[in-house]
Amino acid sequence: MRVFTVLGPSQSGKTTLVEAISRLDGRPTTFDVSGTVHLHGFSYLDEPWCAIDVDGGGDNLAYVGPAMAISDAAVVVVPPDPNAAVLCAPYLRLVEEAGIPCFLFINRMDNPNGRVRDIISALQTYCTHHIALRQVPIREGEDIVGAVDLISERAWKYQEGQPSALIELPQSVEDREQEARTELLETLSDFDDNLLEQLIEDKQPPSAEVYELAAQVLQNHLLIPACLGAASHGNGLTRLMKALRHEAPGFDIAAGRDEAEENARAIAGFADVKKHIGKIVVLRGLGAGVKAHENLGGETVGNLTTLDAKTQISELPAGQIGLAVKSDHLNPGNLYDSMSASPLPEWAASHPAAHRQIVSPAHERDDVRLSNALSRLVEIDPGLHLAQDELSGHAVLGSQGPQHMRRVSSKLAEDFGIEIATEPVETAYRETIRTPIEHRHRHRKQSGGAGQFADVVISVAPMPRGSGFQFEEIVKGGAVPKNYIPSVEHGAKDALAQGPEGFPVVDVKVTLSDGKHHNVDSSDYAFRTAGKNAVREALPQAKPVVLQPILNAEIHLPSDFVGDLVPTISSLQGQVLGFEGNPNASGWEIFNAQLPAVAEDELHRTLASATRGTGWVKLTFDHYEELRGPVPKSADREKANA
Repeated sequence: MRVFTVLGPSQSGKTTLVEAISRLDGRPTTFDVSGTVHLHGFSYLDEPWCAIDVDGGGDNLAYVGPAMAISDAAVVVVPPDPNAAVLCAPYLRLVEEAGIPCFLFINRMDNPNGRVRDIISALQTYCTHHIALRQVPIREGEDIVGAVDLISERAWKYQEGQPSALIELPQSVEDREQEARTELLETLSDFDDNLLEQLIEDKQPPSAEVYELAAQVLQNHLLIPACLGAASHGNGLTRLMKALRHEAPGFDIAAGRDEAEENARAIAGFADVKKHIGKIVVLRGLGAGVKAHENLGGETVGNLTTLDAKTQISELPAGQIGLAVKSDHLNPGNLYDSMSASPLPEWAASHPAAHRQIVSPAHERDDVRLSNALSRLVEIDPGLHLAQDELSGHAVLGSQGPQHMRRVSSKLAEDFGIEIATEPVETAYRETIRTPIEHRHRHRKQSGGAGQFADVVISVAPMPRGSGFQFEEIVKGGAVPKNYIPSVEHGAKDALAQGPEGFPVVDVKVTLSDGKHHNVDSSDYAFRTAGKNAVREALPQAKPVVLQPILNAEIHLPSDFVGDLVPTISSLQGQVLGFEGNPNASGWEIFNAQLPAVAEDELHRTLASATRGTGWVKLTFDHYEELRGPVPKSADREKANA
């Protein structure tokens, strides 16, 4: 089976292209993964094929890596507009990082918004590899009515809903065709000395030799060929499929790109949970392949089916794509042999799950069910990350963006029967103090029987930022017995859990210097209570201050948008640290900044707008700094302080 992934920005016509191609020789078999990845199994010239259509948009980029991992080649669908080239930048970057052979398909050539030459030039900004135009358009007035293949020099006229018709090369396009063909041959000659000699001697190389060289160059991912067409009219589909059939590499190349060991038997690309069926895993066979009810990854595989999820098969040979049902131990993003699993290469991994929301069940009875459902979704969705909020203890779900979070919410409702509520993650503010203070507290209580007595003298002092908490005792003469001193320390820690403004207190040193005890009424509990109350009473006198967390932001974005980001960071009370060209991604910048954690959600929204959905950010905690301005309030702290 030959497999290719179709990528591109939203509204570029990917789905139209895949559906048109898959119906060239019959009716396809389809399987959808979470409504985002669509696998189309079909036959073309009596050979089995599978096209993987990944929805466009930054929220869906997490699926691109696994899709390419189980594919032999990629097709990036490009809008016919030079100004839209930047929207293709994330896909071109991922293709180059993966090293997967790739074709560009400039779609909707029936209604272009610019010259093909300008479109290629704009796309080249985001490609380290040279883009080689393989066709030039045939025009009648302002309309594009066909294309000329630059290797065979055959001219084809488009026919609505039918294969293109072979025609004589129009005189109006001869000069442009010769210019573009010469450019293509010169590009290919960089990889073949024989072709270079023929060009130097003004000899015309045979088309068969050029096609063979083009296939070799593509299979080694040395350049990116570009084709033309209009999928909605059926134009250019046959040329694209022939190029994939004759030039795309076999599955052994894909297995090497995935760093599969010799004993590897399958790649798990995707997984989904379907109501009434359970977990379904998309596998592509490797090596000896996979057999139903035999070991894979150390446990037994359940049933194997074709992409219709109904037709059972006994095995999945190398290169074949199928579904594993009732195989809950298998997870996407892994290579499997009989007894173990190993992750796919780093290029197949998702961007950080930057859009974080606190997720809770709409009905308390679903609390346990929601926890289990989220764990299952994180297993199958490469773009999700599950953590726990340190303030509320609720689940924090990280996703690729608002659209991704809405899909998760819908899936929980439809397939798990769980309604959820979401809210922003509260910023983890802290408190500290500015000046040292000494304070005495006596805890005394008598209520019949044994009483409680503890007397402590403590001092609290500020420490350098990031020092945390330190406890010291300098008690002399046994005023506080040694066995009670740890209780005072525990009490101090209890008090620092919530300062005067309701936030945890950090970077403080507590010193126990004196005190008193009673031979009968003193106890660990009494000294813990005394230590807690002494620190709690001292803090308001030590000039407390609220600290806000500051994050390092490493923003990846196309160079065109760098200028717009500088005022954006400033408006979020952030600081620009600098930016530089990404040495591993043509046309991309790495923009470094620091900003308050409270601005995290606004940064994601602004970044998506400012970069037209192409940019992404990696956030890491850096330090705490003093908050200047009003102290933030939260419902949880107001309840706690009430």
